[in-house]
Formats: sequence, structure tokens, C-alpha cells
Amino acid sequence: MPANRPAAEEPRLTVTRPPRRRLRRALASALPVPVVGLALLVASGNLLLPLREVVTIEAKMASKRDFFQDPVVERLLMKHGFRVHITNMGSREIAKQEYEGYDVVFPSGQPAADLISRERARANRPVLLYRPFVSPIVLATYRDYAEVLTAEGVAKRLPGPAGRPMYYTLDMRKFIDLARGKRAGVRRDPENGYRWDEIDRDDRVRNGNKILAQTSDICEANSAGTYLGLVAFVEHGNDAPDNEAEAEQLARKIKPLLVEQGLPSSERAETYLSPDGQSIAPVTVIYEHQFLAHQIGRQADKGATDDERVLLYPSTRFVTEPQLVALTGEGARLGELVTKDPELQQRAMELGFRARSAGAGSTGDELTRFLTERHIPVPTTSSDDTRAVLPSLPLLERMIEIVGDCQDRADSR
Repeated sequence: MPANRPAAEEPRLTVTRPPRRRLRRALASALPVPVVGLALLVASGNLLLPLREVVTIEAKMASKRDFFQDPVVERLLMKHGFRVHITNMGSREIAKQEYEGYDVVFPSGQPAADLISRERARANRPVLLYRPFVSPIVLATYRDYAEVLTAEGVAKRLPGPAGRPMYYTLDMRKFIDLARGKRAGVRRDPENGYRWDEIDRDDRVRNGNKILAQTSDICEANSAGTYLGLVAFVEHGNDAPDNEAEAEQLARKIKPLLVEQGLPSSERAETYLSPDGQSIAPVTVIYEHQFLAHQIGRQADKGATDDERVLLYPSTRFVTEPQLVALTGEGARLGELVTKDPELQQRAMELGFRARSAGAGSTGDELTRFLTERHIPVPTTSSDDTRAVLPSLPLLERMIEIVGDCQDRADSR
């Protein structure tokens, strides 16, 4: 390099530092987001969920799937490491089909659960039964129809707010008599039952259809089979048939009273609660929890209950309890959880079920308190009600087959 050439200067790198005050503001604005999210995960119990094994329970369920498909219940079950995958079908269909590969089955009533238990016992594969809640069958209707039946002396108002009750008692004997063509001691052709417009003195309902309670598909749904047993008990002089000949004769006698069939039980409730329900099925057999869940939701959303929809409680009734049947060890864990977990039992009440008190073996007054706190009328039943008895399981099955023509329908598929 020539001696007279000036040396080149090293390039300088200048780093611009943000003002300390601006940096602190940026950190302060970004910090709450992960902190708040972390706090929410800790509070909800979901922080460790990705690290916990989640067991998928394979289940067959009827109408009580309403509980397991509730988003709050799904979150609570996930917190305990359970995800429930549900195959939906009617209660009798659950009992009649294969259930290998399933962890639990949950028919809506005791007869179907008994069928499953009996079959497994024969195969030396016993099951565990859990009764997390109760929901009796009821006859759901609309106020105008309930008042027509009251004026006829077939229904009676139960105490309610401002003289507009939400609940009525239905005299099952008199209700069936109307369908049989008998009214106030006057009998006509049993095939020519009374129609609504024939007993509607005040022109309330303007309906020319026969007076019947519509049910779900009797070959599939527990609610329909239970109502069949109720009608059979009343028609047989408040007694259950003792043998197959009596059962078959009785089934043929009551078949005309149970002809409006066809919808799964969940859809029957959906139809009743729809805007067009009154014109489709003015009296329909559903479960109590389906009605109460509607009223609880209506009160929460609008601050008032649905005044036009009411319940008829049959004066002749029996308690048939849904039973969750655990077929595997994982199924038994789920059964224990839904029966004893306080959060799940509380959610059951919020969905209208009569949840069981932990360890009490029977439903307590928790639902009464829950409804009272929300200013929703509490269902009450008369002490004069008759306790009905279902036919024995084989006889009930035979009666269902006859009334629903179930075998003929199965053969035609």
C-alpha cells in the first residue's frame, strides 16, 4: 500500500434503543393476555387436560342422552378424563341389539335395563347398574286443552300462581273412557271415541281429532312402553295381567288407544315444544325433565315461564327409573362419576332431572329448592294417586309386540 494513501475507517454499527418508558408500556399491555388465560385454565381445572389421558366411552343411549350431550356436562366429564361417544336409539332397540364393544348402555327405563341385565347374567357376564336421576313420564299439553279436560271433570288444577297452574292431575280412568266413547255415564260405540270439539263447550280448541295421548314409537321407546303399561293397568281394573293369555287379550283391547305412534321420544318432545306442536299433538307423552328444562331455559332467557304449556300428571302412575348399565370397568367409572359427582348432579337438576342425593338412594328436595329459587312452580302430586304396577317383563314385551306389530315391521325391513 502506498505510504501517502490514507487508511480507510472501520464502518460503525449504530443500535437504536427504544426509550425505556415505551418498552415498559409494551410489556405491560401484552402481559395480561397469557396471565389471564393461565388463570382461567387453572380455575376451570382444564390446565392439565392435554397431559391427562382422555378415555372415550362408547355408549348406546335413548332419551337420557340429553344429559350427556349437554355442553356443560361434556366439559365436566372432560375434566375427569372422559369423552362419551353416543349411538342414539330407542330403549327397546338398545336391549334387542348387540352391545359388544360398548362400555355403557343407558335405556330410559327399567324394563329395557332388566332385559340387558338378565341376558348378561345368563351368559355369566354380570353388569353394574347406576341410577343417577329420575324423570317420570307425563302427559304434556297446552293450557286450553287442560282447561277443556278440567271443565269435563277429567283433569283437576293443582295449586299454581295467580290461578293459572302449570300442573294438573289427570284422571286416567275418565280420560280413557272418553277415548272409548264413554262420557258422563253414557256409552256409545267404543270404536267411536269422543273428539275434542264434542267436549269443548266454550270453543277453546277447535279440534276435531280424537282424544288420545300420542306417544313415541312403541316398538322402540321406553316412554311409549311405559304408557302402554299404565293404560293396561287402568283397563284391567287397576291390576296387571297374570298370564300370557290375559296379557294378549288386554293388548288387543287397548291397541286402538295407542295407535298414534312413530316418532322417537326426543323428537316427540321437540314437536311438543315447537311453534306448531299444538296443531300436531295436543296431548303427548314425554319425560318430566324435557318440560322442566324448557321452563328453566325460558325463565333464564326471558325472565318468565312459558304460560301456555302445562303438564298433566296421571292419577295412576308408577315410578320407572332409568338405569345406566355399565358393561366394562371404564363404564363403571363413568357410572360412579355421574351418580356421585356434585357438579354433575347439580347440572342434572339444571336440566330438569330429579337428581339423587348422594348416598341417599332416593330423590330429595334439591329440585324443589332449585326451582323455587328461580321462581318456577314446583311439580306436586296428589296423595290420592294410585300406584300402578307394570306387567312382568315377559308379559310386557309380549304386549308391546302385539300393540306395535313390532315383529311384522321387523320382518318387512
